[in-house]
Amino acid sequence: MPELLPFVIDPTGADRHAEYRALRARGPATPVDILGLRAWAVTDPTVLRTLLTSPDVSKDGRAHYPAFQETAGTWPLALWILVENMFTAYGADHRRLRRMISPAFSARRIAELSPIVRSIVTGLVDDLAALPAGQVVDLRERLALPLPIAVIGHLMGVPEDQRDGFRQIVDGVFDSTLTPEQAQANVVRLYEHIDQLIATKRADPGDDLTSFLIAARDEESDGAGFTGQELRDTLGLMINAGYETTVNVIDQAVFAMLTSPDQLRLVRTGEVSWEDVVEETLRHEPAVKYLPMRFAVTDLPLPDGQVISAGEPILAAYGAANRHPEWHGPDADAFDVTRRVKDHLAFGYGVHFCLGAPLARLEVVEALRQLFERFPEMSLAVPAAELRPLPTLISNGHKELPVRLSAAG
Repeated sequence: MPELLPFVIDPTGADRHAEYRALRARGPATPVDILGLRAWAVTDPTVLRTLLTSPDVSKDGRAHYPAFQETAGTWPLALWILVENMFTAYGADHRRLRRMISPAFSARRIAELSPIVRSIVTGLVDDLAALPAGQVVDLRERLALPLPIAVIGHLMGVPEDQRDGFRQIVDGVFDSTLTPEQAQANVVRLYEHIDQLIATKRADPGDDLTSFLIAARDEESDGAGFTGQELRDTLGLMINAGYETTVNVIDQAVFAMLTSPDQLRLVRTGEVSWEDVVEETLRHEPAVKYLPMRFAVTDLPLPDGQVISAGEPILAAYGAANRHPEWHGPDADAFDVTRRVKDHLAFGYGVHFCLGAPLARLEVVEALRQLFERFPEMSLAVPAAELRPLPTLISNGHKELPVRLSAAG
């Protein structure tokens, strides 16, 4: 079949839904240009799940991407393939690194965090309730952002005076409109903050994940622990993933409820739960639209006769796959909390499935429950069409989410 010219992914994320439809129309996988790098975007959920569980697909660019060195020096999103942690690890290295982190996200640990999450949400909602009636409030700034920052800060033991610095840097990690120079400067700042956190915790360790990981790095001598760079990059992964993705799920869930009064009514009458709302939000508007990057270890034939050649990058198009009509029917673009099939790929699939998924779900459910209980008259303060998407091809949220919590007095 004739070779398709690469579809250029919009780095600003201006019209993601049109992009999803265009990509799906080109087949189960299609060549794309992502900030100048050619890759295969996979939109068919069956093909994507097969690739995500295949030993012939790797996340280790050093081992399986021939152009790694060249790309690492010039690509604005190079950090996404440069880091040395479980996000980019393959095989035994991935199992070793994931095993170090898994206890922090056990069912017991999440249960212990539940009252802490509830308390943080209560404090944020109390602050909102103290504002003048009718005042326009940016819920992304006042709830969606501070909640996961506080939770991951608590889990990681990040001191209060270091949290704002991480927040600004994480925004840059996900911003695909930065130049290579701007992206590199942001990476430098990221490692400066990580090294500051490590120094703080070495000097004054506590009952937190950072202290635990530092101890694992310092005490292990048989190769079972972390290298120094793996420690830095694992801390970066925990902070980046624990913050940005949860922010966007809260953002999109609130937006969905305020623009779908019939769906909100089903929650208020008890016909569906807030857990149902969260799962449909994760399917309908996953926090990550596209996740770079995986690499073919060997030639990978596709159902339509195309072949992803060994060494070629693969872009997981989660947003497009989640709305695929062959998975969720002709109404896949509709937000429906009563949807019978609740499956989605918002947290990935296979060995790289997100460890933090239970914690993210806990945070979003608690935020929605308290917010809508306290402010039953809440409404968007601007027409939905005026909300601006984040300037990124990775994250899926709004720059602001202005609402009126109650009618003006």
